[in-house]
Amino acid sequence: MRTHRCGELNATHIGQEVELCGWVHRRRDHGGVIFIDLRDREGLVQVVVDPSMPEAFARAEEIRSEYVIQVRGTVRPRPEGTENLALPTGQIEVLTADLVILNRAETPPFPLDSEIPVSEEVRLRYRYLDLRRPEMQAKLRARRDVIRTLRNFLDAHEFFEIETPFLTRATPEGARDYLVPSRTHPHAFYALPQSPQLYKQLLMIAGFDRYYQIVRCFRDEDLRADRQPEFTQLDIETSFLDENEIMALMEEMIRTLFKENLGVDLPNPFPRLTYAEAMRRFGSDKPDLRIPLELVDLADLMQTVEFKVFAGPAADPEGRVAALRLPGGADLTRKEIDDLTRFVGNYGAKGLAYVKVNDRSQGIEGLQSPILKFLPNAVIESILERTEAQTGDILFFGADKAKVVNEALGALRIKLGQDRGLVEAGWRPLWVVAFPMFEWDVEAKRWESLHHPFTAPACSIEDLNAEPGRAVSQAYDIALNGVEIGGGSIRIHTQQMQEAVFELLGIGRQEAEEKFGFLLNALKYGCPPHGGIAFGLDRLVMLMTGSKTIRDVMAFPKTQAAACPMVDAPARVNEEQLRELFIQLRKLAQQRNMKEPF
Repeated sequence: MRTHRCGELNATHIGQEVELCGWVHRRRDHGGVIFIDLRDREGLVQVVVDPSMPEAFARAEEIRSEYVIQVRGTVRPRPEGTENLALPTGQIEVLTADLVILNRAETPPFPLDSEIPVSEEVRLRYRYLDLRRPEMQAKLRARRDVIRTLRNFLDAHEFFEIETPFLTRATPEGARDYLVPSRTHPHAFYALPQSPQLYKQLLMIAGFDRYYQIVRCFRDEDLRADRQPEFTQLDIETSFLDENEIMALMEEMIRTLFKENLGVDLPNPFPRLTYAEAMRRFGSDKPDLRIPLELVDLADLMQTVEFKVFAGPAADPEGRVAALRLPGGADLTRKEIDDLTRFVGNYGAKGLAYVKVNDRSQGIEGLQSPILKFLPNAVIESILERTEAQTGDILFFGADKAKVVNEALGALRIKLGQDRGLVEAGWRPLWVVAFPMFEWDVEAKRWESLHHPFTAPACSIEDLNAEPGRAVSQAYDIALNGVEIGGGSIRIHTQQMQEAVFELLGIGRQEAEEKFGFLLNALKYGCPPHGGIAFGLDRLVMLMTGSKTIRDVMAFPKTQAAACPMVDAPARVNEEQLRELFIQLRKLAQQRNMKEPF
């Protein structure tokens, strides 16, 4: 039905007869000549219909936006002065010889050819129309190109692409699994995978020493602004490569990706920070290095002051006192500082102390702050020296448990960097390494894995058991402009170490055998040293296309409420289906204010 796509035509096609199919993006009637912007997935081309072809002209008078049409005509140069250099096809047009209306269209619920804002709910309800917009088609094209480049790289480096099951068993974090009832196994459930972690480790044991998969994963998480219940990751696992070799290979892949798709040269090698240094300097394990602001520790200066707000956390082994200097920030108004105080309150901070440096040369007299009266002059001077404060700066302080200070000042650092125009241009990738093996859950009073329970520690079993809180893992995360795009680790490859980690996590032998018996058994049969990484493909494409949300780089995403308004999912099912699955629903009318069971 067509010889070319609309966006493929250019000056080299002048004089050729072509057949095109597509959607009417826009129709204009100029003094008896009708101009049609015809659109398909490759772009737009201008089609001209004049009265010398009466049948085609009559049909052109009928058409409206989003009609599907077929055009036969001759490519010619646009008249001088009418070229549109913003379009790849802007130097030519197609003079129509014949035009066929393939299908008519009702007026869309929102315009596809304008920049008028449309609510996301409406866009997702009519996603098949939203995806017609050139902006959306460009993003999905970019996603295709990213996946193609990644596949080509991994294929060239002798990786196997192997599919792993979607129907598997629930993980220890069962509350986050999507459960699938089995009709053939009454009262039993499959779970949709949160990741192929255990299967890819089993593939290493099986001898497929380089594996990858573009895989769909599922997590029934609490609602968050930019998370999806189903998402795509590039999953990778290798044998006989150590931590540095894996990171070097993945760096090469990401550099290749950015060079081929964006023409960008990323640094070689990527910088590395330990987890401890990243938290100390930036309050985040995925710091945005484009923002030239850093946290400065002050606990040693505050331990002897009488001001308990600072002295308490300074003396607490789990506390932290830190400052964040904003150059030129002394011009912030009291209202702006109050707004920032409320902002850090969202991260658990009880307040936001500050010192304005109005004139550094005047010492204490050149400062402005409600906390100065609580601090000795010598301490104040030491703070100014350590933070390298200059005239016109403002210092913000955090004093609390280290977790609260890191989250509050880390978020404040990002906000100030963005609000004050301090974010530098370009791409700043970063590896964060040497994560703690465990973190202590105060409420549950037990250790939890910082990554997952299959991550290998960088110490012996004896040292791990002696001081689990000091154990460091062989884990590595990669961040780009403040967004984590991938995370991985060297895996545990001996049964003894895996059992020791389970034991520290409070997973006894019986529970371990019940949930992970297949893995523990497989580790007995010559498991090679191995490790891997998983990249968030949606996040990566979001960053590369400059999109504001991952939903804009997914064809059919869910809303922030994990629903699909287009197909009205999730939806109720009938009683017969429930009976076949041996499921009976509880009535939740009082809890959800509903009149019938859900």
